[in-house]
Amino acid sequence: MITFGCPDRTGIIARISSFLADNGGWIVEAAYHTDPETGWFFTRQEVRADSLPFGVDELRERFAAVAASLGAQSTWTVTDTGSRKRVVILVSKEGHCLYDLLARVATGELDVEVSAVIGNHPELGDITRAHGIPFHHVPFPVNDPEGKQAAFAQLRLLVEKHDPHAVVLARFMQILPPELCAAWTGKTINIHHSFLPSFIGARPYHQAHRRGVKLVGATCHYVTADLDAGPIIEQDVMRVHHGDSVADMVRKGRDIEKVVLARGLRWHLEDRVLVHGNQTVIF
Repeated sequence: MITFGCPDRTGIIARISSFLADNGGWIVEAAYHTDPETGWFFTRQEVRADSLPFGVDELRERFAAVAASLGAQSTWTVTDTGSRKRVVILVSKEGHCLYDLLARVATGELDVEVSAVIGNHPELGDITRAHGIPFHHVPFPVNDPEGKQAAFAQLRLLVEKHDPHAVVLARFMQILPPELCAAWTGKTINIHHSFLPSFIGARPYHQAHRRGVKLVGATCHYVTADLDAGPIIEQDVMRVHHGDSVADMVRKGRDIEKVVLARGLRWHLEDRVLVHGNQTVIF
């Protein structure tokens, strides 16, 4: 899999396809996009591995010259889709997103290795271990900045031990410090309700119910130091009826969160998400 971004100009597609054809590469899926506002070109090329006379490491080495000639610098990747990717999931008490992801992995719908689940509360340990996945409880003390800093240091050690391709905040109710956002940039995925910025803080569904909203939704995005303002991967909404109670709205919101998180994670793991600034291109 080749993903690529560079300043737009004539001949980019011809240069990439010629490089692949000259090496016997058989393209089975290709997508292109040009952003007229930034003048940036994006592409994703899926190539049959058995059509090439060399492995992914040599492909990466050879493609580096092509990327440099087109001005891509670091905005390109070459990955082997045959290698199963690793995910670490961070949770608190709400389990709907975790339950959904574990079910998708167990049924083979989501082909990924969940290396560990880490929670700042112990409630979701049993379901995690029932799936044969290690669970780590890292408590985060309240009103103790030094204790919280130590908890994040422990969290970082546990996560980075697995070298995951994605760190999923499945309703993890802690704000990652800037140094973790920087260390895990481009692979930390969060899910939350889409009321923001309208209903900030606790009990957003209660606030929305009082306001009489007609839609509930969810946003899946990459985590940055700017809280809930990272590049958006996926969003969706569901209609709310005037007779719906707060509990109905919460249920609908959780349903949307599960689906949106699963979609966003899948697209990330399949290298379908290209980030440019604070925007994304999804192939």
